[in-house]
This record gives sequence, structure tokens and C-alpha cells, in this order.
Amino acid sequence: MKNLQYILFVFVLLFSSEDILAQKDTIRLQRKARKLLRQGNELYQKKQYTDASVAYQKSLGSNSNYNKANYNLGNAFYQNNNFKEAIPQYELTAKAAKDKFTKAAAFHNLGNAMLESKNYQGAVDGYKNALRNNPNDDETRYNLAVAQKLLKKEQQDKKDKKDKNNKDKKDKEDKSKDQNKEKKDGEDKDKKDDKNKDGNDKDKNKDPKKDEQKNKQKPKPQQGRMTPQQIKQLLESLNNEEKKTQKKINAKKTKGKKVKQEKDW
Repeated sequence: MKNLQYILFVFVLLFSSEDILAQKDTIRLQRKARKLLRQGNELYQKKQYTDASVAYQKSLGSNSNYNKANYNLGNAFYQNNNFKEAIPQYELTAKAAKDKFTKAAAFHNLGNAMLESKNYQGAVDGYKNALRNNPNDDETRYNLAVAQKLLKKEQQDKKDKKDKNNKDKKDKEDKSKDQNKEKKDGEDKDKKDDKNKDGNDKDKNKDPKKDEQKNKQKPKPQQGRMTPQQIKQLLESLNNEEKKTQKKINAKKTKGKKVKQEKDW
């Protein structure tokens, strides 16, 4: 029993020693991180932003959760015009911040970085989030108005460009249709000219003398009105025919049988 208690005591002592050592290491790293942060701040004040960003990154290497180092690293990137690298540092700061003023500052700078990157929608969102945490910040409100104006212009420019592209496309289609129509009209005209040409060639190949003889052989159409001579001839012909008919009738009467006639009472 005593041996068991001794073994348990040894285990507790060992674990306690490890916890103490771990705590000492954590404290040491935190001190190192703070020291590197101060160095970075001194370099930042001297406008040595590249060297300052290196010091802040080393500080985060000692303590990755050091929010001040994240925020200051974002500022160093921003001052060096590395806006795209500054953005994630401000996002981390805003997410991890415990108080509203720190959040507002991180969102304000995030809006600035977005604005410089010409991400106007992102800038508007950043400034709005900053005002939600600090509604009395006039500088943020002014920057928000600028970002909104630029965003509206960007959207209008995109719309104008889209409308222009659609118009150019339509004009191109109309031009193509006109060209096709002109081409078709030209082809139809060529066909018509060829047809007329063939007809003219046939007329040229005709023998004028043959046409003249043919025209002579053709009977001329009779007019509806008869001449006096034609009328006289027609009357004489009808008169002769009548005489012939009368002779035939008389001849039949002569040859016919006699019929007994009776008196009427």
C-alpha cells in the first residue's frame, strides 16, 4: 500500500514539474514576443516598415495568438503598400478582438486596405462593420461615403460597358445581315442580267429575212366591219341560193301524185 502511494506521489510530482516547465516556456515565449513587438514598433516609428514587419512576424512566431502583433503587422504591410497582405492581418485582429474599439479600428483599416486594392464592395463592408462597433467615428463615416461613391461608379461603368458590348454585337449582326442581303441582291441581279443576255443573244441569232417572210405568210386579222363590195357579193350569193332552192321545190310539186279534192258542204 505504501509502495502504491509512493508511485502515485512520483507521478504527480513528474506531471506537476512538466506543467511548471510548460508554463515557464509559455511565459518566456510571451516575453520574447512582447520584446520583438517593441522592436517592431521602434522600427515602425522610424518608417522602416519592412524591418518592422520582420520583427512583428518573429513576435508572432513566439506567440501566434498575439493580437497586437497581427494588427501592427497589418499596419506595416499597409505602409509598404502591400495591401493584399495587410487584409488578412486586419481580419484576424477583428475576429480575435475582445473590445469594440479594437474591432472598430481593425475594420476601419481593413476598409482602407480594400479601398486601396480597388475592392470597393469590400471597403464598404469594412467601414460599415467599423461603424457598428464605433458609430461616432466621423473619419470612418467619411471613408464609407467615398467607398460607396466609387462602388456606384464602378457598377455604372460595368453596366455601360455591357450595354456597349451588346450594342456593338447588335451592330455587327445588322451589318452582317446587310452584307448578306446585298450579296443576295447582287446574285439575283447577275442571274437576271444573264437571262436577259441569253434572250438578247437569241434575238441576235434570228434571221431578219425569215421573220419578214413569216410575217407575210401570217393572215392579217379580219376587221369586224365589211366593205360595200363584200356586202354586194354576199347578197348575190344568197339570192342565187334562194333561186336554186325554189327550183327544187317546184320540181317536187310537178312530180308529186294527184290528190282527189272534195267539196265542202
